[in-house]
Amino acid sequence: MKTKKYSIIGLSLMIIVLALLPINTSAQKFFSDPQFKVKLDFNRWHDVNELYSDMARLEKAFPKFLKLQSMGKSFEGRDVMVMTINNPETGAELSKAAMYIDANIHGNEIQGGEVCLYTIWYLMENYGKIEEVTRLVNERVFYIVPTVNPDGRQFFMEKDGNARSGHVPTDDDNDGLFDEDGPNDLDGNGVIEQIRKYVPGEGNYRISSIDKRMMEPVPFGEKGDYILLGEEGIDDDGDGRVNEDGPGGYDGNRNWAIDWQPDYVQSGAMDYPFQLPEAKAENDFLMAHPNIAGVQAYHNSGGMILRGPGAESLGEYSASDVRAYDELGQNGERILPFYKYMVIWSGLYTVHGGFIDWTSDGLGIMSFSNELWNGDQYFTSTELQKQTDDPNSPISGSKGRYFFDDKLEFGDQYMDWKAFEHPQYGKVEVGGTWRKFLGRIPPRFMNEELCHRNMAFSLYQADEMPKMEIGETQIKKLGDNVYRVWIDFTNKKVAPTITAKAATNNVVRPDLITFDGKSEIISASWIYGKESFDLLNPITELIDQKQLGRLMVRNGHPGKTTRTLQYLVKGSGSVTITYDSVKGGKVSKTIQVN
Repeated sequence: MKTKKYSIIGLSLMIIVLALLPINTSAQKFFSDPQFKVKLDFNRWHDVNELYSDMARLEKAFPKFLKLQSMGKSFEGRDVMVMTINNPETGAELSKAAMYIDANIHGNEIQGGEVCLYTIWYLMENYGKIEEVTRLVNERVFYIVPTVNPDGRQFFMEKDGNARSGHVPTDDDNDGLFDEDGPNDLDGNGVIEQIRKYVPGEGNYRISSIDKRMMEPVPFGEKGDYILLGEEGIDDDGDGRVNEDGPGGYDGNRNWAIDWQPDYVQSGAMDYPFQLPEAKAENDFLMAHPNIAGVQAYHNSGGMILRGPGAESLGEYSASDVRAYDELGQNGERILPFYKYMVIWSGLYTVHGGFIDWTSDGLGIMSFSNELWNGDQYFTSTELQKQTDDPNSPISGSKGRYFFDDKLEFGDQYMDWKAFEHPQYGKVEVGGTWRKFLGRIPPRFMNEELCHRNMAFSLYQADEMPKMEIGETQIKKLGDNVYRVWIDFTNKKVAPTITAKAATNNVVRPDLITFDGKSEIISASWIYGKESFDLLNPITELIDQKQLGRLMVRNGHPGKTTRTLQYLVKGSGSVTITYDSVKGGKVSKTIQVN
């Protein structure tokens, strides 16, 4: 009875203590995962309508910061949607440096769309909770486009086969017809598979001794039992060839105005730059937003952090630009394990008329393209990485993908060979392929980490876009109402306000320094080697522009640099000095000359 009494008393005290605790205490957040305002899933793939629906939900939940709009229409009439993230309380949209992030220019490269959606969601859900996120949203603007090729994305989600391009009709086989002979899902299982035909002793392929699911070419001089007949399909147009003119067939990443080359030089380039409606819509948006100082274009795959130039003939960037790119890219390798920072033409392949060459050379924007996902990420420990190079290991080489599918995907992604009666080839087997969501795309359960790490690199790039500040100022009277005015201008970030490439190509408006007040400017000069403002004879470079009250800084302000401007003025009073940079922001300071 006594024990029972104490139990009731203890229970009563517990109830009283819990009742006294407020329901919404700041401490409560430590006991459970944060409750998000908008719940989204990143372990699945969104089709176009789902992407846009989730973007609309986010805009509704965070109307102060988000604005969802269409930048134009695709060939098939779908909107190309862009989300603007800006805090109006910290300045107008065009007054801040902006980060432009897009994805899915190739229809089958879908995970970039998920990274874009994740970025919008993460920034909004953590604004006011994470100090660095809050600062970024306050200081920067983000323009985020999850799919610049909605036609290709939707085709990939709904069907199988080549979904890399969009759906502007092309005549790939030059027979006067357009898109008339693409792959056919003959067995109706929703997957375009490979075809092999059994021809004992007359083929050039054989079943691998390593794994019966794998085919391998026979050594020279030997004969195999199989021939491979390509993708599942038939000769739809009766010209004797199969699958030679499927939907689209061009490359949206070859239709830009820098180093554009005709189709016989650069396959997939179309007839002229910006011919594709999606490219024109995107470029119109970029041109209307000169504050864009950083670009990230998500592709897949291979695990790369790519910068231009796309072709050797364009020439390497200047040393100052390379230094800035190298710092960002090398830190990117630390943020993104298994990714390599490299130049497109030398590290990957030559690209003429590419998007980030256009944004870099044509628009003066520091631009990267991340190739999302690296097959090495299937096996993420150092020990497992060693095994992938050991020919006796079950995860070495191409065996690794089968092992991963067997043990982690439970055989869901591989389509085994099976007999089929082909209308033209007779008795064949179809299969021997992977479902479209394996290979270039990460497994669903690994996608959220991919989203977060790539977002983190893009946010790092956004944080290192130029941001001008006015530092120390001093005034010294020289006599007879003449004064020497010193003012420091600082850009603490990695990126310059104007890249050397932009200055060479004259594609970004010069930075402007204005001097407003009643004092008369006698001269203006940059000070070099200044150790203090009291130095009597600093090394100076006189500025010979005629309008000294409106100086043009044609090469911009370098990253991680402070420069000192010296004015000699006559007359006292209040003056306002302003540094106005298209990509580095606008800052002002009012001082008293006396």
